[in-house]
Amino acid sequence: MPAAPAEPAALLARRLSALGLRPVDRLVAHANRTVMVSWTLRAGRTTLRLHRGYALAPDRVLRAIVRFLTPSVPRVLRRLAEREFLTFPVEEHAPAAPARRRADRPRPGDLPILARLAERHRALNALHFDGTLGEIPIRISGRMKTRLGELSIDLRTGRPIEIAISRSHATRHPWDEVEHTLLHEMVHQWQAETGRPVDHRGGFRKKAREVGILPQARRPMPRSRPALPAGAAEGTRRVAREG
Repeated sequence: MPAAPAEPAALLARRLSALGLRPVDRLVAHANRTVMVSWTLRAGRTTLRLHRGYALAPDRVLRAIVRFLTPSVPRVLRRLAEREFLTFPVEEHAPAAPARRRADRPRPGDLPILARLAERHRALNALHFDGTLGEIPIRISGRMKTRLGELSIDLRTGRPIEIAISRSHATRHPWDEVEHTLLHEMVHQWQAETGRPVDHRGGFRKKAREVGILPQARRPMPRSRPALPAGAAEGTRRVAREG
């Protein structure tokens, strides 16, 4: 009688250990694509979370994960390793279950805000990016408690998916601040669409100065407003900030 196939977590633990991964207390294999690889340390215990599709990846991909998780590896090599494992099509080996997350419920006041944001995206695109940015969905989020805005990116392809703007920010702060947040996320969109790392490092700060926004924008967000639903997204990676 053939042996039963190993569970993805057990298989990943054995393969990664053989390739030099430092010991972990717990390895969790999941099937969502929010965070492909994450390492946490809590109460002295380490937990590694990996997409279960990596259990069937070739050794070169798992070696890239080991390099990415090794602190002594230089940053540039860790970034190359990240690109290596993110290009592996995990969903072909372990499809994600249908999403069950409750979507933000649109409110009557969202439509005029969305229309204005879309118009400003087109105008700012022409003004600061020579019209080169692609059209992108813009969403009003009631779940963003600490962030002003965020660009969502497909982790495998690097393509931008949507821009989300906090409803609290859009409805309670002056419009010029909301437009500033939109432009901040458009700089991230420009980074993604031109193949640059999406971060707040030197390239971002240089482009931010060119378009006339603050490289790091923060503002306290209201905490005790009963009209706002609770909840916050993970993230891509979150103090009130523009993501």
